[in-house]
Amino acid sequence: MTKKICVITGSRADYGLLKPFLDQVKTSKDAELQLIVTGSHLSPEFGNTYKEIEEDGFEVADRIEILLSSDTPIGISKSMGLACISFAEIYDKLKPDVIVVMGDRYEIFSAVAVAHVSRIPVAHFSGGEVTEGVIDDAFRHSITKMSNLHFAATEEYRTRVIQLGEYPDNVFNVGEIGLENIRNIGLLTKNELESDLGFRFNKRNLLITFHPVTLEDNTSSRQFGNLLFVLKEQKDTTLIFTKTNADTNGRIINQMIDDYVSKFHENSVSFTSLGRLKYLSLLRFVDAVVGNSSSGLIEAPSFRIGTINIGDRQKGRIRAQSVIDCEPTKEAIKTAFDQFYSSEFQEKLALVKNPYENEGGSQKSLEIILAFINNKKGIKKGFFDLDFSTRSLAPNGWHLNSL
Repeated sequence: MTKKICVITGSRADYGLLKPFLDQVKTSKDAELQLIVTGSHLSPEFGNTYKEIEEDGFEVADRIEILLSSDTPIGISKSMGLACISFAEIYDKLKPDVIVVMGDRYEIFSAVAVAHVSRIPVAHFSGGEVTEGVIDDAFRHSITKMSNLHFAATEEYRTRVIQLGEYPDNVFNVGEIGLENIRNIGLLTKNELESDLGFRFNKRNLLITFHPVTLEDNTSSRQFGNLLFVLKEQKDTTLIFTKTNADTNGRIINQMIDDYVSKFHENSVSFTSLGRLKYLSLLRFVDAVVGNSSSGLIEAPSFRIGTINIGDRQKGRIRAQSVIDCEPTKEAIKTAFDQFYSSEFQEKLALVKNPYENEGGSQKSLEIILAFINNKKGIKKGFFDLDFSTRSLAPNGWHLNSL
């Protein structure tokens, strides 16, 4: 009998990273994919990105509308309440064997909390990471404690999940499975990108993606304004902006992008959402990712391009040597650009290794999930205490008998 694997995606970011796993489930003779779409996927303001999911050939089992027109803390808290109500109803209807989620956003936290109350096991990708500047950091670790299987992107992150009390036999280093997209899809050429996106590449080209630092108090306008000031000084450079996700104060940044592109339209363009194919294709031809997006740390190093990572949003994450960290001030950002364009740094890019790469993670993850379901482990689990247990940390592997 096929097992019902319910995968939840709430944004363009987690969908892109989950795509290789979704492909594995879709083609498996032992699994039935139940795909739930929620969050910013269903918002015209954020690009109706559910359409990309349908264009990729996935059947959506259900859509859950939770976004309010407000991105304030009150608005987001109410969205979480709507999510809890809706997921409870959907789980009762679909009766999945397991819930699969990725990351750390509030809509995913709500989905997992309801799954826990409903006694449905959860498999979680991207646990053990740290992003000190955003509220998502606490959500991520909370999701870990409500999950039964853990698929971390590096060995350090795997160790951190175990440090949270999860048994080593249930924690796996599968790498960042989203990087499999780079090998699995045919990326667009430079001419195709210019035609599709309506701009011309320049001597220099930068991909700008900046999000609010949600644990800070209304810093979005000042920090992004400092970045725009430095970007305006860049000569012979095309600026490609992608807009924010559904975070508190994200609309402030989006309006600033619109204003900038309207004023400097000869060398700048903006997009609500580029989609996975166009975004990854752009990484082949830009010089750097600039801002504070996780993609600058995760995907960009695989293309041997640089990243200028601004502020604290990604503070705590493992990074390759292609990443330059700087404070969100005009002076620090300008210094980071000077370092990036130096001959010494440019020569180093060709030798960069991405710490998140690990082949075959999506297939291995599905095998582990199916074995877990078949062994009818349930959601009961103990607490693995590093101080008092005599167990040693298991190597990166898994044992069917322990599931």
